[in-house]
Amino acid sequence: MLVVPEALIADLVSAEDAFAAVEATFAAMAREDAYNFPVVREALGEGRQYGFKSGLDRAGHLLGVKSGGYFPGNADRGIPNHQSTVFLFDPDSGQLKALVGGNLLTALRTAAASAISIDRLARADARVLGMVGAGHQSAFQMRAAARVRKFDKVVGWNYHPEMLPRLAETAAELGLPFEAVSLEEMGAQADVIVTITSSNAPSVMDAHIRPGTHLACMGTDTKGKQEVEAAILARARVFTDEVAQSVSIGEAQHAIAQGLIAEGDITPIGAVINGTAPGRQSDDDITLFDGTGVGLQDLAAADVAVRRAVERGMASDVAL
Repeated sequence: MLVVPEALIADLVSAEDAFAAVEATFAAMAREDAYNFPVVREALGEGRQYGFKSGLDRAGHLLGVKSGGYFPGNADRGIPNHQSTVFLFDPDSGQLKALVGGNLLTALRTAAASAISIDRLARADARVLGMVGAGHQSAFQMRAAARVRKFDKVVGWNYHPEMLPRLAETAAELGLPFEAVSLEEMGAQADVIVTITSSNAPSVMDAHIRPGTHLACMGTDTKGKQEVEAAILARARVFTDEVAQSVSIGEAQHAIAQGLIAEGDITPIGAVINGTAPGRQSDDDITLFDGTGVGLQDLAAADVAVRRAVERGMASDVAL
């Protein structure tokens, strides 16, 4: 069994690597060459969440599982609130092949999915990026978005305004001006809005969103979570990483429950990548990507890390 520790991931997997791996995974899913297994997700109390995401990619010859969750008390311990480990198995024999640190990989693959949606669905002339959420993953989201569109400005909002300097610092790193705004002002200015919170109540409301906006909703991955008002999905053309997760644990769970949309109204982003379904069809379309986070994203990113580690002699081989 190969071991690739968390400390090596930054040197092994770039944001560009994650983008390519996740895009290939979404395409394989749409071709039905890959599929995810049902998600196990449990609330442990005090805001803690733990679960498993797993799947099989026949095209990529990948089988595995990511174990991890969200532990809000970790900030006081000096470690990330999100904790993850990826296990890769040989799909032919079932033998454990690799154990990979998954914290940075999770941030990279989540940001990659958001960026893929922006690349494929946002207006070509999008110039203002809106950020809802200023937690650990927000910097990864902003950097990934800036790789696929030439933004002129970033506007941001967070439940806890004292955290907004994190967004300002990342924007400055990218050479972009930053402005803290109300949600009403964000809707009026932003061409692309990325939501990356752990909220159980919507912050972005239907009245905030104007025609032509693209939303990448990346925080809702559990029953009960919600970042945007369900009425937005009724106005939007809705895309997702996986329809089954979108309707059960994603933003669409609420719109489905209210009868505002049906499962058939949601398009897998992989179908857009493969050219079998249209993406944005007009500059007035509101497009929304329901990024629930699928296990196959984690396996694809972890596979990159393992292959690079082997090439560079950085992986430890441990007998189990």
